[in-house]
Amino acid sequence: MTRKIIHVDMDAFYASVEQRDDPALRGRPVVVGGTPDGRGVVAAASYEARRFGIKSAMSASKAKRLCPETVFLRGDFAKYRRVSRQVFAIFHDTTEMVEGLSLDEAFLDVTENKVGLSTGTEVAKIVRKRIFEELHLTASAGVAPMKFVAKIASDYRKPDGLTVVPPHRVLEFIHPLPIERLWGVGPATAKRLHSAGIRTVADLAALEEHQVSARIGQRGLYLHRMANGHDPRPVRARTGRKSRGSERTFSEDVDDIELLRRRMREQAEKICDGLAAKGEKGKTVVIKVRYADFTTITRSRTLPRPTSDGREVAAVAVALLDETEAGIRAVRLIGVSLGGFGGGRSSHPHQLFLPFED
Repeated sequence: MTRKIIHVDMDAFYASVEQRDDPALRGRPVVVGGTPDGRGVVAAASYEARRFGIKSAMSASKAKRLCPETVFLRGDFAKYRRVSRQVFAIFHDTTEMVEGLSLDEAFLDVTENKVGLSTGTEVAKIVRKRIFEELHLTASAGVAPMKFVAKIASDYRKPDGLTVVPPHRVLEFIHPLPIERLWGVGPATAKRLHSAGIRTVADLAALEEHQVSARIGQRGLYLHRMANGHDPRPVRARTGRKSRGSERTFSEDVDDIELLRRRMREQAEKICDGLAAKGEKGKTVVIKVRYADFTTITRSRTLPRPTSDGREVAAVAVALLDETEAGIRAVRLIGVSLGGFGGGRSSHPHQLFLPFED
């Protein structure tokens, strides 16, 4: 049976919620995140702000330079989580198979659905209609027989768009796209692909498997299969808490490795104190480092057993930090999380990093 998968992505979620709740912000460039007089970054930008080139992860000070009329809001993340729960309630009214990716996006497998509709297109229209009528927000959606195509499609006609890619048109849809549009192709992978003369999805699809593995390694075979329209991954309802973590943005760039290590230990121990109080344990330690030039990296290590021991997690986090260029390159942000929890079934995501200033 051909699967019917929808990827739903809320449009400029944080900024749209603020514009919905304050009529004075409608039609104006709005940024949620840091303020231009601090070290914060853009968490979300309204479409009015995006027209000036403002985008997520950009420094708030640069956003201010691009559009001095921008309204900067620190944001109310408790409110965004409440609205997210309302969005996901609509998803769950539609299907049992909901895989949340963040507070504002999810995959829905509607091959079998609760609303009794035969096509993914009809289901997507119902979901978007309910979000607009009940929450006064817009969402874009992509409908396709596989996950990565649905995700690409949801971004195709943003904002407030719906793009449907039937099975017989998958290759026609993806082959002209830049190779960067494939799921899992970040800047580093794109650079390797470009150096091999691969610029579009069609370029990658045209190669033989042995050519792909020779040029870009085993990971390239996974990308090659996607480029040829294969993605067998099912939509999976999330189980339990995904992770718990925190981050810190420094008021000035830091190149003192000892200071960075201390702050990393403090974060790890604080996280574990909270987990221990709830009787929770995790086994995957993840750190995040953002350098002064905004290059952001992550490192992870899975422990042999779940733990909430702050000293153990802190030691691993610091060891991972020492594998980065922190101290050699100046750092503006560090973060640490502990994941790999057990627990009951839940498809609602726990979003780890929020771009608060220190």
